[in-house]
Amino acid sequence: MTTRAQVLAFCFLCAVSIMFCWRCLVFTWGMALSNDAYTHILLILPLSAALIYQDSKYRDSKSLEIDPQPSSRMGAALLALALLIGSYARWGMAATGEDVVLSLGMLALVTWWIGSVIVCFGVDAFRAFLFPLCFLFWMVPAPAFVLSGIVRFLQYQSAFAARILFQVTGVPVTQDGIMLAIPGLNIEIVSECSSIRSSLMLVVTTMVLAHLFLGSWWRKSLLVAAAIPLSVAKNGLRIFTIAELGTRVDPGFLNGKLHHNGGIVFFGISVVAVVALLWILRRTEFRMPLERPVESTQ
Repeated sequence: MTTRAQVLAFCFLCAVSIMFCWRCLVFTWGMALSNDAYTHILLILPLSAALIYQDSKYRDSKSLEIDPQPSSRMGAALLALALLIGSYARWGMAATGEDVVLSLGMLALVTWWIGSVIVCFGVDAFRAFLFPLCFLFWMVPAPAFVLSGIVRFLQYQSAFAARILFQVTGVPVTQDGIMLAIPGLNIEIVSECSSIRSSLMLVVTTMVLAHLFLGSWWRKSLLVAAAIPLSVAKNGLRIFTIAELGTRVDPGFLNGKLHHNGGIVFFGISVVAVVALLWILRRTEFRMPLERPVESTQ
């Protein structure tokens, strides 16, 4: 199979998948536009395409070539798995919630795309672009029961982080679940205050930065893992800041722009922290031992 034929075959397989999963795609884009918990989905496909392009430019110098006769066994298995998942979501889960059906439909779609890459271009191409291709699984929307668990975790941990900040600064505080009480103010960390959107965006951003600027797997894992406590910490800082401004400066801060639209400020602070950790890890990764000066024999 020539390279031209491989590309045409890949485009055909992708077109077939989009035709059959068009409804899932439309619903997913609609959720991403209307629900803060799914906003990150809008970035995944363009980011994945950009990363594939970036990686292909880097690997051109290493003469990475498309296998003219790719082994289709592994790819065919993934295509069959995608068909199985898609069929189960469409006909085998009539009594299940639409959110689960949508998640399985998008899972089948992404699995089909990855299988198409292997069928058309070979396993080596899949390995070369492993991260950008697996990154596409972020397009799968989490079902409601998974999302509610994440939101609940962020609520409780954000309340805990804010309580620690109040205690460190000497403010009397008590915590009862997601409720905080300080002098003159009772704070409830409702689901809208969990910062689910900025937390997921931070994890996605951290994964991309780790892929682009770090080489060793453990440094990448450490950086991505750090995004979770940083997400909690920045939300705790947001709660602490608004509460302190509202009780000590102006009560208008409790329901002002910083409360409703200030998430970008604290997201920026967390990104700065990620970049600082990335800089430290990058320095340890590329630190080279100093060469000893050559001694003169004269």
